Amino acid sequence: MDWQFLLENWHVKLVAVILIVAAWIDGKELRVPNWITFPMIFSGLIYCSVMNGWIGLGEGLWGMTVGLLTLLPLYAVGGMGAGDVKLMAGIGAWLGAIVTWNAFCVSVVVGAIMAILMVLSRRSWDKHYTNFLMILMEFMTIKKPAELYRIAAERKPNMLLLPYGIPICIGSIAYFFYAGMI
Repeated sequence: MDWQFLLENWHVKLVAVILIVAAWIDGKELRVPNWITFPMIFSGLIYCSVMNGWIGLGEGLWGMTVGLLTLLPLYAVGGMGAGDVKLMAGIGAWLGAIVTWNAFCVSVVVGAIMAILMVLSRRSWDKHYTNFLMILMEFMTIKKPAELYRIAAERKPNMLLLPYGIPICIGSIAYFFYAGMI
């Protein structure tokens, strides 16, 4: 076995494994647990600090911030779970802001495709398209995030939920391969 392959960019491979575990749990439980996300974030910051000192810590913190900011607005209005937000923060803590942003962008595309396929497979396009338009209208007219969150919480039991850890996993790992990181 070629151990050099395993050791090359080991930190990216570790993040990929964590994402796979998180996606599997999210698919089963519709949540990404803190016992995955918090250690991922803290160990990423430690890794960056050990590798590049204070500059590395700054890069890890900036990456974590970018990861948080990508999904935090959706979480604030009830459209995303906190575990998904922290999962993106963990990617940022380990791999920095640019990789996190690019992985997020690919994850959005993957998530959109998965959502469309879920709706089509259930033959409920009209219902979900109407819900989408209603949510979009609420988002554009209601200015208080707390009110949007309340409305989303009321609607949640009747919605088709996408465990977003899965698109984060697929999109991020696809980006890692595309960028030659794995």
